Amino acid sequence: MAGHNKWSGIKHKKALTDAKRASVFTKMAKDVALAAREGGGDPEINFRLRMAIEKARSVNMPKDNIERAIQRGTGELKGEAQIEEVLYEAYGPGQVAMLIKTATDNKNRTLAEVKNILKKNNGKFVDGGGVSWQFEQKGVILVVGEETSAEEIEMKIIESGADSYENEEEGIYVYTKPQDLQKVKENLERQGLETKEAELTFLAKEKIKISADDEEKYQALCEVLDENEDVAEIWDNLG
Repeated sequence: MAGHNKWSGIKHKKALTDAKRASVFTKMAKDVALAAREGGGDPEINFRLRMAIEKARSVNMPKDNIERAIQRGTGELKGEAQIEEVLYEAYGPGQVAMLIKTATDNKNRTLAEVKNILKKNNGKFVDGGGVSWQFEQKGVILVVGEETSAEEIEMKIIESGADSYENEEEGIYVYTKPQDLQKVKENLERQGLETKEAELTFLAKEKIKISADDEEKYQALCEVLDENEDVAEIWDNLG
């Protein structure tokens, strides 16, 4: 089931059936390729690539697939179209503000598909800037497995250079300025804290509530968007 998650808005984590696994691997491969294209194919010096590889490994993506994705991103694979990242803006049922991140080798195709999905599922496409002003980009790091005192953890987070943090069931979500994500993650680990994930996200400046009927329609829209292999992430302002 799709669901709301503070980690980065909507995350869709279905069971990895064979068909779903193939879709997940395709999306992970695009993320790896984008990271390699942006900062080069060496994960030791390309932080975004290192994070993308860790995420791919977390879903047991084969090593060969990861290496091929890196080569695609760096241009070593001939005859492969370059992957581009495109962020679309929309409103869902109940006027939920949405940012839809895509990774595509054909922007025209992806734009048409996203618009069609929105139109058929009670959503509305919005021109650039019409929704994004409602969000703020942040780095977010998940700290897990901590058994030390809350005061000690809080001090370590403050000393790491983070902006803020929240305690949730999954762990502690540590928020940073986008440019400080790598530095704060390394500082947390240097102080002995275990980090599970680190990535850039969009946080809504204000959250909204919607009716149960609209929420059901919204979840249905997210499910259909998630089935599109070009859709990488969805953020919203649903409280």
